[in-house]
Amino acid sequence: MSIEQRLQNEIQQSKRWIDIEKEDSTYKRDLAKRIELINWVLENMNNPDIPICDNIESRISDIIL
Repeated sequence: MSIEQRLQNEIQQSKRWIDIEKEDSTYKRDLAKRIELINWVLENMNNPDIPICDNIESRISDIIL
């Protein structure tokens, strides 16, 4: 299984859990942020001009704050 497939699976699992969660909670918000980050990684991981590890760390910091 490729990295892209694994990340897509993570998105699908997170969406499933968001649908299961009835109330707005920290967990549900974290899942939404996780989906946002994974989508960003998928969009940018094949761009050689982007230092992906540094940018992931930066994006995580932005999302957390």
